Amino acid sequence: MIVGVPAEIKNNENRVAITPAGVEALRKAGHEVFVQTSAGTGSGFDDLEYLDKGAVILDSAAEVWAKAEMIIKVKEPLPEEYAYFRKGLILFTYLHLAPEADLTKALVDSGVTAVGYETIQLEDGSLPLLIPMSEVAGRMAVQIGAQLLEKPHGGKGILLGGVPGVRAGEVVIVGGGIVGTNAAKIALGLGARVTVLDLNANRLRALDDIFGGRLMTIMSDSYHIEQAVRKADLLIGAVLIPGARAPKLVKEYMVQQMGEGSVIVDVAIDQGGSIETIDRITTHENPTYVKYGVVHYAVANMPGAVARTSTLALTNVTIPYALQIANLGIHVAAVNNAALARGLNVVAGHVTNPAVAQSLGYECADGIRVLAAAGGRI
Repeated sequence: MIVGVPAEIKNNENRVAITPAGVEALRKAGHEVFVQTSAGTGSGFDDLEYLDKGAVILDSAAEVWAKAEMIIKVKEPLPEEYAYFRKGLILFTYLHLAPEADLTKALVDSGVTAVGYETIQLEDGSLPLLIPMSEVAGRMAVQIGAQLLEKPHGGKGILLGGVPGVRAGEVVIVGGGIVGTNAAKIALGLGARVTVLDLNANRLRALDDIFGGRLMTIMSDSYHIEQAVRKADLLIGAVLIPGARAPKLVKEYMVQQMGEGSVIVDVAIDQGGSIETIDRITTHENPTYVKYGVVHYAVANMPGAVARTSTLALTNVTIPYALQIANLGIHVAAVNNAALARGLNVVAGHVTNPAVAQSLGYECADGIRVLAAAGGRI
């Protein structure tokens, strides 16, 4: 298979979808790899390293997209990339389609087969290609929030960990999954007081056990969310429903009750956000805005700021799946790997992920059946 890796064009997205080690693995399996020049620079990989492992370096994104049978990316394509879509192309990347009606339509109309990292799901419900970036984003959420709480950034002027004789800051995390767990780990490490809310009582028990009772665990409902949000210095949205738009659990009136200079970091923004006052996506260039006196941070590609760490963590888990697709073709690979089959979001003009279909009003098709009907032509 011919595999193409274009440079990422999202604002300050410094990650790259493949490392030189990934190129080597694909080349050893007999595949060709085309990498756009300077695609790896932001993650610390120069063109010579890719060349050394057998990649072909191309000057433009257009060339990479045109030559490739499978495009591997990090972030979802932006509108200026839609023109590269074509029937039979395999797109393997983070998609987050539930809040992206225009992108979904472009994929459906073009006949691209799109596999979303974030919906590849194992039998136990875990999301192996989302976990490493959730770990990164959860840890980043606290360090970013701690900085934004400083007065020069519009915050309350609070040191999260406090000092002897001074009360530590209050961190409230809505969602106790991978993001929430990693956020709690860093917040507790800084010495903050931490509260985690989640719907799953067993998850709360696990968090209480993991952290030895050092954090407060509360069952999530509108009453308890309101009580927790009101006292928060730093509020972190860490809610995820695989493939679906994030529910707006933190209402506008709750944010209005927060103290001036409080900070919100919504990690769920790439799925539409879990906080009502998050009404726009921000960028690393302009990461915050203030509403009701509260500093809002809503960057959809947080891990792009720590690109070296993020690229290595991401490609550790994506390249084995990319190899399966390249070695077997998308149809056979999806038949052989149920987790990969769940990653099928759009296939040959059909939406094939139930959560995406429900969010955007499409009829949901069976991805395997659509692939079979195509008779191996995808």
